[in-house]
Amino acid sequence: MFAEFDYSTYLPYAIFGAVAVGAWVVFDLFTNRSTSSERRLEKLSKRKSTVDLLDEQPSVSLAGFLEKASPSFSKAMQPQNEKDVDKLKHKLSCAGYRRDKAVPMFLTVKMMSSIFGLFIGGGMLLVKGDYQLMPVVQCIGVGAAFMLIPEFALGMLAAARRQKIFLALPDALDLLVVCVEAGLGLDQALRKVAEEMVKSHKTIATEFDICNKQLQMGREREEVLTELGARNGVDDLKALASIIIQADRFGSSIAQALRVQSDAMRTKRRQIAEEKASKTAVKLIFPLVLFIFPGIFVVLVGPAAITMINEMLPAFQR
Repeated sequence: MFAEFDYSTYLPYAIFGAVAVGAWVVFDLFTNRSTSSERRLEKLSKRKSTVDLLDEQPSVSLAGFLEKASPSFSKAMQPQNEKDVDKLKHKLSCAGYRRDKAVPMFLTVKMMSSIFGLFIGGGMLLVKGDYQLMPVVQCIGVGAAFMLIPEFALGMLAAARRQKIFLALPDALDLLVVCVEAGLGLDQALRKVAEEMVKSHKTIATEFDICNKQLQMGREREEVLTELGARNGVDDLKALASIIIQADRFGSSIAQALRVQSDAMRTKRRQIAEEKASKTAVKLIFPLVLFIFPGIFVVLVGPAAITMINEMLPAFQR
């Protein structure tokens, strides 16, 4: 059936249709149908402050473009159920993206990446001039591969953020222990740690600041600490939250619990460093064999080989 179908006949029409649909979407996205008076009335009806009105001005940055394009482009890739939406929100939260429009903006990036991949694959297809089944499938495969690039980048960002939190947590716990032993309560200690570590470890300072603001709004401490570990996906933060909750629940010393947790985390970090140091010898084998040993072999054996050739060459010429 595919052998009888002539792709070269219908491919120009398909390309024209894709370009037309893309042009219509872009035109509909950036065309404002409302008049200036309607826009002023809408701003007055919302009764926003001057700062909010200034924030609504068009932005020339990439984030502003994605925020404008997200309502149109994200509809095609919107998850079908709440479970998938929550899973995507958790991934974005682990990477540090927690705005209300983070999900549609990420889906917009995926859609634009897939369109760019299809564009690259279509260009390769036009250059080759082969419109059989396999080249068309390869073009679609390039688009699918480009669609997975944002997922891979999001995973790398989340892993880097978790690593930053893991490395900064022992120092934050030490400072938290000092503040608690100095007489401050846990809420005031969290605020002090967030203020002092904002320059050295901004990620963990931001998380503690969020916890402090949630506590000031009247939320339960147990709920706030549980959410601290859940929204970052760091096991050490989850363990820290559990220890503080148990110490607060049973009335034991929070400072002693934090000190024990800090020592345990430092021991874990030292063990990870020792493990990486032990793997260094094995990792050095490949550059040694590929780059260093050939040079050493040429330097050591080269002169002897040249001497042997010069001595044996007259005997072969006879």
